[in-house]
Amino acid sequence: MMEQLDLQQHVKVTVSPDKMTGILQFNRCDEQFSCTVGELEALLRAAGITYGIKYDVLQLISQEPAAYCLKQTLVAQGLPGKPGRDGRIVYALEFNQESRPEENESGKVDFKEINRLLNVQKGQLIARKLPPTEGEAGKTVTGVDFIGKRGREARIKAGKNVVCNAERTLIYAAIDGLFTLTGSDVINVFPVYEVNGDVDYRTGNIDFVGTVVIRGNVLTGFKVRAAGDIRIVGGVEGAELETDGSIEISGGIMAGGKGLVKAGHSIRCSFIQDGFVQAGENILVSQSIMHSQVRAGRSVVCSGAKGLIVGGAVQAGESVQARTVGNSMSTATSIEVGVQPELREELKELRKSLRAQGEALEKTDKALVILDGMAAAGTIAADKLALRVKLSATKKQAAQEMDETRERIFEIERSLEDSSLAKVEIQSTVYGGTKVVIGRYTRFIKEAASRVQFRYIDGEITMSASY
Repeated sequence: MMEQLDLQQHVKVTVSPDKMTGILQFNRCDEQFSCTVGELEALLRAAGITYGIKYDVLQLISQEPAAYCLKQTLVAQGLPGKPGRDGRIVYALEFNQESRPEENESGKVDFKEINRLLNVQKGQLIARKLPPTEGEAGKTVTGVDFIGKRGREARIKAGKNVVCNAERTLIYAAIDGLFTLTGSDVINVFPVYEVNGDVDYRTGNIDFVGTVVIRGNVLTGFKVRAAGDIRIVGGVEGAELETDGSIEISGGIMAGGKGLVKAGHSIRCSFIQDGFVQAGENILVSQSIMHSQVRAGRSVVCSGAKGLIVGGAVQAGESVQARTVGNSMSTATSIEVGVQPELREELKELRKSLRAQGEALEKTDKALVILDGMAAAGTIAADKLALRVKLSATKKQAAQEMDETRERIFEIERSLEDSSLAKVEIQSTVYGGTKVVIGRYTRFIKEAASRVQFRYIDGEITMSASY
């Protein structure tokens, strides 16, 4: 007992708040101090530690206590429980959202394949929700077993002309039409409007509630707006294209510094020259991006046989990939990742909306309390009874809208706080004159480098080999 007391005067053992680690620290240094592994183990057990004891570390401490007297030493480690896999949405259609146009040996792309429409029929199964899995077991240093956190539940986001089953695990087409994802993966089926030729003075501007297919070019000064996708079997000049869905252009965008191509989801084309292009998700370009202002919420990929980005500014929330960036003449070229001004603005508006929704729900609750009291007392009139039913439905809908708003806020906050995923990857050469920006940090490239990757690590932008 005296030996244990003497040991406690020299050594202190603490367990972390989450009970996953045990730390040993000397209270004082004494050249005459000595201890055995058994004595240290008894001290750990007296602190409640029964699992994950690092006997090799205890052995080292007993051999040379002085080496450990001025630092904290990990002497026990729990077994972390593994979180379960998140639930996900699986589409019952033959397509791949992230697929890229395939090139032949000469580096050319067959855009006939890209413009193949995903038509569905009324009643056809479009997607199903897979449940999350349970976490794997773990154990604290105090010997308590626990289960890792269950994966997050996925949610089917039903848009226009689709229906869900009662459990909201399956989603079906409500009409014959075209499968379309809008915004943050909202599932829709839209009717289709086709133009067999160019969008010019003959057709005029187009504004359609579904998907627009143009079998020609869109000329300078004209506007095409669609609630669904925009598919163009041709090219785009200095025109305005806008949709909540995706835009696919078999040719390229030669804008001459005019117009705007904007999609809520993704954009695919062969090249962009002197254009303004924005996408909520990805921008996939097979040849080149030249002297343009390009912005994507997730990624910009320009990695075909040419895969050139030169001049202008390319921004992406997560990553930019290209074969070549800049040129031998050091043309000023800006590549920015981890920059999502639209998301920051959306987050601001969502928080404002959530406050307004909360205030409205509070007023509804107060009114329902009064009406519920009248109903309980049997003094409620017929018109008040109808109002009570209406307010109950309003409350349920408002609560669902608030849940959806909170979920979107969480998605945005999670994406903004993590810059570890942000990267710029150059498969061939990056030339001097290029500026690489990751979050709030900037790095200017002075000399050409080949096959490199830029990431933000420990407060700076690092350049490493890309494989």
